[in-house]
Amino acid sequence: MIKKQLIMEKALELFAKQGFEATSIQQITEHCSISKGAFYLSFKSKEELILALIEYFMTKFISDIDHQVTEAENEELLFTFYYAIFNSFYEHSDFAKVLLKEQTQTFNESFIVKMHEYDRLLDKIILTMIERLYGEEVTYTKYDLVYCIKGFIGNYSKLLLFYSTPVDLNLLAKSLVEKTNLLAKYTTITFISQELIESMNLPIHGEVTKEKILEIIEQKIVEMEESIEKESLVLLKQQLLEPTLNPAIVKGLLGNIQNHPHCKWVSYLLRNYFEY
Repeated sequence: MIKKQLIMEKALELFAKQGFEATSIQQITEHCSISKGAFYLSFKSKEELILALIEYFMTKFISDIDHQVTEAENEELLFTFYYAIFNSFYEHSDFAKVLLKEQTQTFNESFIVKMHEYDRLLDKIILTMIERLYGEEVTYTKYDLVYCIKGFIGNYSKLLLFYSTPVDLNLLAKSLVEKTNLLAKYTTITFISQELIESMNLPIHGEVTKEKILEIIEQKIVEMEESIEKESLVLLKQQLLEPTLNPAIVKGLLGNIQNHPHCKWVSYLLRNYFEY
């Protein structure tokens, strides 16, 4: 196992039991059976390790959910969304527990900023899904509906994470589909408006700059072996720098990389950037 990955996995075990603040680098190195010097070759600090964990799990979570929603037919869209969300919580329960606990306790600015970034990306996925499903029917209530859906996710996820009661994910997803459809159809008084979101300085369309996407692509190109996915990344990088390809070719290149385990996140970012 790659040492950096080993440190992340072993550290997560301690964070799940003790929390971020109570876990020391000394404890992490002992748990990994490595020296502090070996730790610092991979991470400059505990904070960098924590941010790397967030980056690793949240990019996978967001890109997987986005892929599921993008591929789903409208009839199954809401069910697919809810099932994918809760199934991901179930599969990564240790990390999800840590995040839920730490978000209510931490005062670490880097942690808060990073979580806000991914929260806005989830907002964007939900908003796009709502607009696709309900169209003009929710013109004035869609932002409120985003917050309602996130409330469902936050509250019902606790059943999976903090109680030993078995949870039927199919039934849970079907139940939330029904509730969401009722809210979309019958809500007339809205609290969360676009103006309120803008006044709170919380743009619901979380954006990643072209420069950041290029940085991620360049890193992936260096890491990957020669393959159709790598060639596609090179062409997509050129498209970012100097657009010359027609939309059909760009979509084909995105299709080449979207299922590669190391390209899901950059595929998500590129689809949003090119608005496909």
